[in-house]
Amino acid sequence: MSENIIHTFCLAGVFLILFSSAEILYYKFKVRAELTRKYVHLSTGLLTLLFPPLIKDQWLVLLLCSSFFIILILSIKLKLLQSINGISRKTRGSILYPIIVYGCFLVFDHFGQLVLYYTPILILAISDPIAALVGKSWAKGKYKTFGQTKTLSGSGGFLISSLIICLSLFIGLESIPLFKAIIISFAVAFTTTLAEALSHKGYDNFTIPAAALSILIFFNHYYNFV
Repeated sequence: MSENIIHTFCLAGVFLILFSSAEILYYKFKVRAELTRKYVHLSTGLLTLLFPPLIKDQWLVLLLCSSFFIILILSIKLKLLQSINGISRKTRGSILYPIIVYGCFLVFDHFGQLVLYYTPILILAISDPIAALVGKSWAKGKYKTFGQTKTLSGSGGFLISSLIICLSLFIGLESIPLFKAIIISFAVAFTTTLAEALSHKGYDNFTIPAAALSILIFFNHYYNFV
């Protein structure tokens, strides 16, 4: 238990360093908030991959996620952390992040399968920024969902990257047979791409992992894919 507590405080410190580095990039080096926000988004996702091996108690994960949820809420109210909050569009993505991380950890803790944690977290951390980057750099095939403009190029980037993530995890982490891995990967990639396309105002931080978990739990329950 003592090791878990030490690891929890160490990770909390690393997260604070991450937030501080984003603030330095924003204020000192004048990096735009959209970029520092994506930097924090990606880095946070990668750091949370350390939760399963370092923290064995879900209550400590809850404490860590709740702490940052409160920090993020206060930062919005007090107009702090402009490297994350200093964007013109309205979004709830930052405050949803710790909620979904804890939710994914609970699912992992219940089933005991790392793939149920790593898949949604990695897709959210990597594929979501890729969709935004590709969509802005190569804006092809614009379409609208609920009044928000998306691009087929961005959705394609999301689909391909999430497919690669799924195949890598299913084959490398769980040793799922190739045919099953391909079927499940396409199902997860397509569903999460659809969730990203239909979500706006940062709610994709919730819908993307939720969609991934729904498909994985479905296949695990009915087809015992591991």
